[in-house]
Amino acid sequence: MAVKSAYISRKAAKGEKANLTNSGFTTEEELYAYREMLLIRRFEEKAGQLYGMGFIGGFCHLYIGQEAVVVGMQMAAIEGDQVITSYRDHGHMLACGMDPGGVMAELTGRKGGISKGKGGSMHMFSREKNFYGGHGIVGAQVPLGAGLAFANKYRGNDHVSVAYFGDGAANQGQVYETFNMASIWKLPVVFVIENNRYAMGTAATRSTAKAGEVGANGGAVPDA
Repeated sequence: MAVKSAYISRKAAKGEKANLTNSGFTTEEELYAYREMLLIRRFEEKAGQLYGMGFIGGFCHLYIGQEAVVVGMQMAAIEGDQVITSYRDHGHMLACGMDPGGVMAELTGRKGGISKGKGGSMHMFSREKNFYGGHGIVGAQVPLGAGLAFANKYRGNDHVSVAYFGDGAANQGQVYETFNMASIWKLPVVFVIENNRYAMGTAATRSTAKAGEVGANGGAVPDA
């Protein structure tokens, strides 16, 4: 599904024409996207460095190389849309507008962290920014994302939830059950498969049949 930025949508609503570049974005949007992606990249590089030095305990799954996915999706979102994702969640938090200092404080187990230093890398949450977590259980966030969408439909607020998951989670049963329920109930949810070709340390070619087709043409989501 093609998406337009909130900027372009607002211009169209006013009957105005947005000044677009060849990429389909305005110059301002391109600079904004670059800054957001660079913020995530530099944050993750520093997180990796601190993890290697022993300042970050537990797990630390970095988002390096995937920055454009969440930045692009957030540029298409409107205020009130929700985000939920897996344990590789630092980039999503930053793209949602959460304070980088608070996120880093959480990674290092400090009281000033997003979850008061008790959640760590995989367990942060911000109702204010409509970020409903990193989740440590593979695929568990997908049905929760559908639940957020169900609430939106029930309330009639025209918001959508965006549920991110990786190619490894695409093999989980609850993911396909959620696809089916979302289609039956016509839920306002966007499922985003972030296929980095590795389910943690296992190559998709070793764990997934037709690994090159994960997410192609909507994957296994039934027709609405």
